[in-house]
Amino acid sequence: MGALAALDWIVIGLYFLVIAGLAWWVIRQPTDTTTDYFLAGRHLGWLIVGASIFSSNIGSEHLVGLAGSGATDGVAMAHYELHAWCLLVLGWIMVPFYLRSKVFTMPEFLEKRFSPLARALLSGISLVAYVLTKIAVGIFAGGIVFSVLLPDINFMGLDSFWIGSILVIVFTGAYTVLGGLRAVAYTEALQTLVLVFGSFLVLIYGLDAIGGWNRLVEIAGDEMFNLWKPLVPEGMESTWAPVMEENRMAWYFNSNYPWLGMLFAAPIVGLWYWTTDQYIVQRALGAENVQQARRGSIAAAFLKLLPVFIFIIPGIITFALAQSGEFAALQQVLIDENGEVITQNAQAAFPMLVTHVLPVGIRGIVVAGLLAALMSSLAGVFNASSTLFTMDFYKKLRPESSEERLVWMGRIATIIMVIIGLLWIPVIQGSRGLYDYLQGVQSYLAPPIFVVFFLGVFSKRLNKEGCLAALGIGFAMGIFRLAVDTPLALIDGFSYAEGSFLWVISNIFFQYYSLVIFLTCVVVMIGVSYMTKAPDYQKISGLTFGTLTDKDKSDSRASYNWRDIFLSVLLVVLIILIYFFFS
Repeated sequence: MGALAALDWIVIGLYFLVIAGLAWWVIRQPTDTTTDYFLAGRHLGWLIVGASIFSSNIGSEHLVGLAGSGATDGVAMAHYELHAWCLLVLGWIMVPFYLRSKVFTMPEFLEKRFSPLARALLSGISLVAYVLTKIAVGIFAGGIVFSVLLPDINFMGLDSFWIGSILVIVFTGAYTVLGGLRAVAYTEALQTLVLVFGSFLVLIYGLDAIGGWNRLVEIAGDEMFNLWKPLVPEGMESTWAPVMEENRMAWYFNSNYPWLGMLFAAPIVGLWYWTTDQYIVQRALGAENVQQARRGSIAAAFLKLLPVFIFIIPGIITFALAQSGEFAALQQVLIDENGEVITQNAQAAFPMLVTHVLPVGIRGIVVAGLLAALMSSLAGVFNASSTLFTMDFYKKLRPESSEERLVWMGRIATIIMVIIGLLWIPVIQGSRGLYDYLQGVQSYLAPPIFVVFFLGVFSKRLNKEGCLAALGIGFAMGIFRLAVDTPLALIDGFSYAEGSFLWVISNIFFQYYSLVIFLTCVVVMIGVSYMTKAPDYQKISGLTFGTLTDKDKSDSRASYNWRDIFLSVLLVVLIILIYFFFS
């Protein structure tokens, strides 16, 4: 096995026909106004909101990066997936403020809360973040999948990696550019079904191939299934304490994910991503009302627990099959002569499992699920990028532009972002691993955004001067670290002189550096705000807890019932149970 059979291609072809048909039906709906194009007319129900949030998130970085981390590090990265509780924060705390303000974008909310300059700065940060993470990572993952499924294809000097990347972009970009958020949301809802069903098939057939759960644990080892062991190895101090090496101070990192970073830094990234990132929140902004947006967030939170089982566990299964020697092809690709996992090759763990374990026909369904994940994540970021550029930059420069002109500019912006993302792929190819790369970049860019949103909502006293200072300093610190890290990823054999300032910066574990940025931004925002004039509380009415009116409070109470509360508590209980299971 390993090659796709005719039946597989028929299944994949049917999938594309269904997606194309659904996209065409949605595209035929009117999208002449910016509300229609960028926010689906604000008519999305909770099921579409929840499925769309999940499908946008569960994309390329998961089917390639998360499964790859399962093959190399076991369930260690499940900590990030168990941040599903962050979606409860979105639904219960942030959504009422967003929908009350009637904004199109997250930077637009910052403008209403602080100042127009804060909006422009966050829009710029967000667009940079999308290029460095979501767009380039999505394109890269598409190439990985195609290089495994169709390794021998070559066209005009391009191998299967680049051909696959370009094909995914063209098809996804077509319906995103034409149909806007409505096309993205409805196709993502269907893609969620295909992705989850296909991934469960991989889990079932994979467990059968290895001989069941007990056999999997026996071959892979207990440590691969322990969420705590990778965080606190023997000699706990080695995971967080500064140590002296030849009289030089350095932060020691031994490829484990330290508990201090996971406990404090990872939630910062999670809350930034799930509650303030345009890419995710735009689906909630397209909801009919606060109740539908909140219930969509709760639904997405439950779906978010699935990747632990449908991506990480299949990654571990791939490692176990290779380690056992029962699949020579897997062993040859994944395991080196010393019996260690080849990290770079592990990025292809999920598609390799698909091609070597699944029977004909079933394989086609799962490949369709892989393509669904690739396209849904790219479609979401294309739409978010075009919204940010058009509403936060172009409309500001050309306020007299017609609605039709703004929609067309959004389409052009999408195309430009794709080209930039293609140019960034070599940096990802040089990194330690796709998911590691993603978490590293997000950890550098997330803290200042998290700080200004959450402190801004919880404290009415904080002002525009504090916001701008925190954003500017935090973003500068993040870009500086990226600039230091990039040559290490791009240039083979490159290194900084041991003990030099740049060497120390590059050796600070990314989560610790993220914490430094976070603490700096908190101090700067509070300090600068209290040293300058208080904001006009009338202008920020309804945008902070301290400026809510009685009507705002009563409307919020009327938007939920006991079922919403029960499901939210149930989600938290499930997360705790998963932690106990993998301990």
